[in-house]
Amino acid sequence: MEEGVQEESARVVRLSDVIRAAGGVVWRRNEDGDLEVLLVHRPKYDDWSLPKGKLDGGESWEDAALREVEEETGFQVALLDELPSTDYHDRFGRPKHVRYWVMDVRGGEFEPNREVDEVRWLPVDAAAEALSYARDRDVLEAFAARS
Repeated sequence: MEEGVQEESARVVRLSDVIRAAGGVVWRRNEDGDLEVLLVHRPKYDDWSLPKGKLDGGESWEDAALREVEEETGFQVALLDELPSTDYHDRFGRPKHVRYWVMDVRGGEFEPNREVDEVRWLPVDAAAEALSYARDRDVLEAFAARS
């Protein structure tokens, strides 16, 4: 097989055609000391997901993860451990690869924006139920296993 090419469902997809995105599981301890994670609601898709977004040209995965989470949530975060990645096809059928990190909040405050109109801090079990996509639940499960 040619270098930089993957076979996918009887069609050839060049790695350069894969959409690259990055995000994270943002966590905190609430006033009772219980672990909570942050979910975002995207009105365009009417879904609940983990914060993430596409890499800009020349941007590193880590820089994109930090930027996208701050853009969507208003929170400045620090990257901790990397979590499992996800691979799927977007709504246009394009292959997408998303890398995730555990993220520790360092400051900031949420304000609704054009991409995200609401955020929720939820215990891990409640967050798993609220997530719209199984692939996000898999990432959250990996986070919970290390906590």
